[in-house]
Amino acid sequence: MKDIMYRLKIDRKEHFIWKLLVIISYLFFYKSKEVAVNKMSEGEPNQHAPPRQGFQAAVDHMTSNKIDSLLWLTRLGTIVFTALSMIPLFGFNPQTSYQRALMSNAATSALRLHQRMPRVQFTREYGAMLMMEDSCHYLLYSILFIISYPITLSLLPVFLFALLHSASYSLLILDKLGHSSGSASDFMRWVAGPRQRSILRLVSFTEVTLMPITVLWLFSGKGSLLTAFSYFRFLTFRYASRRNPYTRNVFHEMRIAIEAFANEPGRMPVLKNLCHKMINYTSYLAPPIPAQQ
Repeated sequence: MKDIMYRLKIDRKEHFIWKLLVIISYLFFYKSKEVAVNKMSEGEPNQHAPPRQGFQAAVDHMTSNKIDSLLWLTRLGTIVFTALSMIPLFGFNPQTSYQRALMSNAATSALRLHQRMPRVQFTREYGAMLMMEDSCHYLLYSILFIISYPITLSLLPVFLFALLHSASYSLLILDKLGHSSGSASDFMRWVAGPRQRSILRLVSFTEVTLMPITVLWLFSGKGSLLTAFSYFRFLTFRYASRRNPYTRNVFHEMRIAIEAFANEPGRMPVLKNLCHKMINYTSYLAPPIPAQQ
């Protein structure tokens, strides 16, 4: 009986953040009509008046930009649940937090697809356009690792993407609240500015590293052939991404490093041939590179 009560208590804690996000989202959508009416009744604002700041100004901005606000909330959910899966606090189940982090990222990817894609069409051209979107790649990525054996490293790309893409909107919200200066704002500017390229390179390196891990999981009995094959397809999508060249750059850097290792004087012929065969086989599997946007 005690175990059942303890389990119920943990489940309530695990669902608390999700319920909070749903309530906040509902309030934003519900309040948007009131904000629109107030704007119409107030007439044209004074162009010389200073911008409003405070909690109400932040709420008004979020209600007038509902999709961006929901994206920000789902990204915060990814960050929070990733942290809880690594450092289980307050009795949260790490396995459940792991899945909820991926679910939050799936929601983010779905919202981004809603922003970028036109009206749904059941045509081959629309399907090809859909599979070229980075958001579609990470929607499939999230679903794949939700249904597969847990790999903790799989949370790193979604965590870093959520941190990077939520930084600029967090700065905007802090500015609306009147806290545009401070340690939190400085950290967000540091993430969105000087460290952006390093974060994207780390994400791409993690994407590549996960491929051999899924193969090792397959031979250890923890993974499945479907997981390894599906992740290989995901990696080919990332390699052929129009908007993100970092995965291709990581493969290029790895090729240079392996070639330098194989061509060192005194290298064993067997090891040298193995390195070159691995490079040739990987190049053979690489998809064609499309024009970048």
